[in-house]
Amino acid sequence: MKLYNTLTHSRDEFVTREEGKVRMYTCGPTVYHYAHIGNLRTYIMEDVLEKYLRFSGYDVTRVMNITDVGHLTSDGDTGDDKMLKGAKREHKTVLEIADYYTKAFFDDCRKLNIKKPDIVQPATGCIGDFIKVISALVDKGYAYLAGGNVYFDTSKLGKYYVFGDFSEEDLEVGVRDGVEADSNKRNKADFVLWFTKSKFDDQELKWDSPWGVGYPGWHIECSCISMKYNGEYLDLHCGGIDNVFPHHTNEIAQSEAYLGHEWCPQWFHVHHLVTNDGKMSKSKGEFLTVSLLEEKGYDPLVYRLFCLNSHYLKSLVFSFDTLDNTAAAYKSLVTKISRLDTDDKTPVDAAAFDRLKKAFTDAMDNDLNTSQAVTVLFDILKDTTSDSTKLALITELDKVLSLGLIEAAAKLRSANAAADDIPAEVAELVEQRKAARKAKDFALADSLRDKISEMGYIIEETRQGTKVTKK
Repeated sequence: MKLYNTLTHSRDEFVTREEGKVRMYTCGPTVYHYAHIGNLRTYIMEDVLEKYLRFSGYDVTRVMNITDVGHLTSDGDTGDDKMLKGAKREHKTVLEIADYYTKAFFDDCRKLNIKKPDIVQPATGCIGDFIKVISALVDKGYAYLAGGNVYFDTSKLGKYYVFGDFSEEDLEVGVRDGVEADSNKRNKADFVLWFTKSKFDDQELKWDSPWGVGYPGWHIECSCISMKYNGEYLDLHCGGIDNVFPHHTNEIAQSEAYLGHEWCPQWFHVHHLVTNDGKMSKSKGEFLTVSLLEEKGYDPLVYRLFCLNSHYLKSLVFSFDTLDNTAAAYKSLVTKISRLDTDDKTPVDAAAFDRLKKAFTDAMDNDLNTSQAVTVLFDILKDTTSDSTKLALITELDKVLSLGLIEAAAKLRSANAAADDIPAEVAELVEQRKAARKAKDFALADSLRDKISEMGYIIEETRQGTKVTKK
């Protein structure tokens, strides 16, 4: 299997330190608001990667943090903690906000068939771990105290910009755009490991530390949580492309300074979901969520397929027209599967099974080419092999793609069977109502709907078409 490695800027053969075992870390959400579908694209692709590794025989331990403290609206000490910002917005405590939006995040994941990581750790549960590592960095001379905060000293490193070539001139006011200069820093690229109460008197969550009452910076939490559960060597680190700098750059800096050796050789980054107006962002105000897609009549798994139809290294342009096309493709796929004979007792054709499965694994081994892997599903349906073999293959491959195909096909078969039981006179009224709606004769359409109701049936308009069910 080859994966693009952001650290080497090349497609590298995926290898692990311990044969057959993958220690995997993915950056989790900052739970101050709902996740938008751009955030969720990253989690979908990470989910596919994890499932494919398991599919390929690896024993995977996947760890993810929940950021419930420390993630600022700037990298300096001029902005609010994002959690505090959310609490102020909704007039709740930070812990109430964290609890609510953590549950909302995992509810979205459930709808998108994203597997929950093996270990999920909120940052607030690891304060002692953060203090231990920061103390060691101070003792080793990699961190210093200034203005009440503890900073990592990037000048102590042989190379700080490990993912690409930057210079201090690129950081005129810090490591994020629009941030006021922090006069406490020795170097422009230095970053905060621990904030104290001298800078954040209104901060709700604070802890005692050797440097005063305060709270951790954002970057330190991922390093410490990964090391806590995965040990001092990590095989695979994942996240959105916007995490490359400064977050993942800082993770490598502090982790390797603390450990004294290379930490993680393979970095997997998913590129942005964008609209015609640019990158999707919560800071712009309105943003698209899974719930909003549902309100508009879309199955969340249609959005999952939308993401799988593009390569993770490409920016993906979102539009409802494209999502409609994906919904049609998903419906077509499910319809074709629903027509397969589930009573076919023909033994699975091992040769055909292996041939078509290899087409799938070839696609996935080629830098997680999910678009080609989805194409294999259609190739299976067109193949001359038996229905029993096709159903066995689709069941197997959907362990990775997680599009819910077998379940959706079963529901469609059940719905079609129920539709067959609708009396001819009701079916005729349904067709008349469709014609009335097309002619924009809504008064007649409403009248026909009432007649259908009087006959004991309910009619609904869905994105998939007209649905008729018995009361």
